[in-house]
Amino acid sequence: MNVNKQKVAVLIGPTAVGKTNMSIQLAKKLNAEIISGDSMQIYRELDIGTAKIKSEEMEGIPHHLIDIKEPHEEFSAAEFQSRARKLIDEIASRGKLPFIVGGTGLYIQSVLFDYRFADIPSDQKYRTALEEYISNHGASELYKKLMDIDPQSAERIHPNNTRRLVRALEIYHCTGITMTEYLDQQEQHQRYENAIVGLSMERDNLYERINRRIDLMMGEGLLQEVEMMLRRGLRSSQSAKAIGYKELFGYFDGTIELQEAVDQLKQNSRRYAKRQFTWFRNKMDVQWYDITPPVSIDETADDIFTYVAGKLSL
Repeated sequence: MNVNKQKVAVLIGPTAVGKTNMSIQLAKKLNAEIISGDSMQIYRELDIGTAKIKSEEMEGIPHHLIDIKEPHEEFSAAEFQSRARKLIDEIASRGKLPFIVGGTGLYIQSVLFDYRFADIPSDQKYRTALEEYISNHGASELYKKLMDIDPQSAERIHPNNTRRLVRALEIYHCTGITMTEYLDQQEQHQRYENAIVGLSMERDNLYERINRRIDLMMGEGLLQEVEMMLRRGLRSSQSAKAIGYKELFGYFDGTIELQEAVDQLKQNSRRYAKRQFTWFRNKMDVQWYDITPPVSIDETADDIFTYVAGKLSL
């Protein structure tokens, strides 16, 4: 182990498993500042659908990479990588431990490993052709093509995330290898001395938590948040493609009943949690902690702290 590498703690897990509460407990124990590893909490005003941490929940722990973009703006793993690495240096300079917390696997992985996004080739003409195809015919046929070519990428890309779908097909077109293979070639070198811990939960319990969370979101005003996005012309934006928003557009179009839209949101969220588990288990060296009730969260936090402190020699 290279003692000169900066130390970084990481907490991952599927949506709704309880990362927020655990991260606050751990940040206090580790004298850490939190870097959000969530691709949607970067957006201002999109608070309910992204399950964004509230200021009072932070309990004084500094949080970074939250509310840094307007809802109409684009964001990428490459930009996340650049911002997060800069923050890691800044947090370390203050004598604090950088602590990445989130569920967006590619974003977190791009920071920890030597991903070189600038090296990924592109073909604007081919990309434009794919985008035109999607506009005319929808994304389903291209998604099936990606499933045949690169099922691992297809597993972690939602069929409606056309930007990532096009990028994955573009990489294969330009290089002759899949995006999965391309990224695997780049992730041989760890940039930091890291300790990655993950929270897991028995499936039925997790799915019930997801369902309850969405019911709570509806009570807190998720519908009004979606209406705001439509009113501001954000339907085609990157942020609007996220689970939690796009499922409810049909209700405002009059093509689906509200309860059916909510049921779709719950189903898509459960499927997303499954994709997150698949990604983390296949792509990262994670020390997992099961927090299925009645497991004590406080005792688990103590166990995780002991593991991280030992792994990083804190």
